[in-house]
Order: sequence, then structure tokens, then C-alpha cells
Amino acid sequence: MKKTGWTLIIAMLTLAAYLILWPVPVEPVRWQAPVAPGYTGVHAVNNKLTGIQLIDLGDETGPEHVALSRDGKLYAAMANGTILRMNPDGTAQEVFVNTGGRVLGFDFDAAGNLIAADAIKGLLSIGPDRAITVLADQVNGDPIRYANAVAVAADGKIYFSDASTRFAPAHWGGTFAASILDIMEQSSTGRVLEYDPASKTARIVATGFSFANGIALSQDEKTLFVNETGRYRVWKIAARANNFDIKQNSGQAAVLLDNLPGYPDNLMRGLDGKIWLGFAKPRNPVIDAMSDKPLLRKITLCLPRALWPIPKAYGHVIAFSEDGKVIADLQDPTGAYPETTAVTETHDRLYIQSLHAKGLGWLAREE
Repeated sequence: MKKTGWTLIIAMLTLAAYLILWPVPVEPVRWQAPVAPGYTGVHAVNNKLTGIQLIDLGDETGPEHVALSRDGKLYAAMANGTILRMNPDGTAQEVFVNTGGRVLGFDFDAAGNLIAADAIKGLLSIGPDRAITVLADQVNGDPIRYANAVAVAADGKIYFSDASTRFAPAHWGGTFAASILDIMEQSSTGRVLEYDPASKTARIVATGFSFANGIALSQDEKTLFVNETGRYRVWKIAARANNFDIKQNSGQAAVLLDNLPGYPDNLMRGLDGKIWLGFAKPRNPVIDAMSDKPLLRKITLCLPRALWPIPKAYGHVIAFSEDGKVIADLQDPTGAYPETTAVTETHDRLYIQSLHAKGLGWLAREE
């Protein structure tokens, strides 16, 4: 019995030493997650996202960003770097281009170029002739490590998010793994950048985001809406801001939507002035409980990935006005269509974007 007891003690000490001493790439920062609101109020549980229809994408997966171009075609960025082009009903699918990276967001400029935020390659311009040009892969000599979302202003200036300056998908197992590392660390190194095609230079608009994600312009284009995924909120930021740290108290930035029930991902301008937001995952009480326990978060990342506290699947998209009023909330508690990142709204359909879905989801748009 004594031998068995000592064996058990030694095994436990060995395991503890492994969990504490095994090197992991994060240095977690203490913070205090707000108490999760749950699915109540304007986010009360509903089934409005169920019954989603699918456009078959063949072997392609992960229509993370979808947009309708002036040529009447629907473009969709896929997990393997391909951007598909198709008719709005999903017919006549073709590979428009493959960037060799992972495009997470794109927009079109006045010349019809597809301006892409590629998490591996940086900010790209893809011409109608399919030629790919790197517009920016660094700012002030610092690499752009995780280009994520993009919005093109009427004056040609391009605003885009660099989700993390700590964890580049190219070096940390892809976009999903790198995002988990960044959100678990909470070092808040995400930033918003601006690229000026006239001067061909990039500048920092704002810093200090815990995973800077979706981005959209206000209708007057004076304000940027930015998702801060790691802290469950949406910011309003002056587009003219320059290298501004959002932790400072200033009129240049304010939280518009706070303590959301999930991880906000992409932002898309919709019809009638609305902005669509998707939640890639719901909140996880285990992750929130570890917010002020950095050592525990570090130990958690020593565990096999299958044991990481990844939130469950839950379909959820919302639309809000520029003053922060939620005007639509669509949910599927079963999570049948995974990681709903946002909505692309046309006059007759709502296309549901997704990180990993094997088809492109859509619903008929209700007037």
C-alpha cells in the first residue's frame, strides 16, 4: 500500500510539474470578465436562424466572408485561400483566385479591385484580371501579422484590422489556433490600420484591442465600428484617430455594445443603415471564470487541444443601428450551421457567413 501511495504521489507531482513548467507561447494577463448576461432581453433565445438553406460549395469549406460585387456576382472567401465567384443563387461557381493564404475579409474599391485582408499575406489588392498585389504587409517597419477585416472608404482609404501582433496564423497553426492563443493571453495587442493608396503607406489608427476583428464604416465615414472579440464588445472609433490607445479616456473612442453573449466576429453593412454582426461562439463560463487567473489559463494551454475549453456550437447573428440599438436577433441553439461570423444582406436574401461550414447558408429576407 505504501508503494502504491508513493507511486501515486510521484505521478501527481510529475503531472503538476509538467503543467506548470511545460513551455507554452502565452504570458496570460489578468483581467476581469463581466458577468455573462446570458440569452435574455434583446438576445432572448429564439429559433429564427433554424431552417437555414445551403448552397453546395463542393469540396470548399469556411465561407468566412461573402460580398456581392457590382458585377452582380457573389464572392466568398474559403478556408484554403480560394475566393469563389458565383451567381447569387449559387450557380456558375468558379475559382476567382487563390491567394495562397487565408482571406478573412474583403471589400471592393471604386476601380472594382477586391481588397482583401489575408491573415497570412497581409493587405492585398486583386484586380478584375485576377492579378494579386500586396498593398501592405508591414506598418512602420512592424509586420502585419494577422490581417482580419477590411472596409474601403469612398475616398479610397482602406481601413483594416490586425487582430494580434503576438500570434501570427502563419506561425501558430492557422487562424483558429492563433486566435485562441491571443484571446487566452489577453495581452490586447490588436490594432486598426489605415492604408492610403495615394501615398502607398499604412498607419496605425488605434491599438489596445483584445483580438481586433470585424470592421465597418459609418454612413458618413467619419467613424469606424470595430469588434473586440476577446472582450465581448464593439467599439466606435474616430477614423481620423492616429496611433490611439483605446485604454485612454478620450472622445476618439467609446464602447458601443458591451458584455455581449458571445464572441463577436465579423461586421457587415446591411440595408437601411443597419450593421450585421455574427458570433463565432457563445461565451464559455469556464473561460470567463479564469479571466483573473492567468496561471490557470497558462496551465490549461498545456493540456491536449481536445481538452481546451472551446465553447459549444451556437448559431447567432444580430443587426444593430449606428447608435447601438439591436434591431434584429437570429439564433439557432443547436449550432447546426457552425461559427456564424456575420450576415451579407441583399434585397432578397441573408447569406450567413461561417468559419468552418461545408456550405454557404442563406435565408429568405423578410421585409
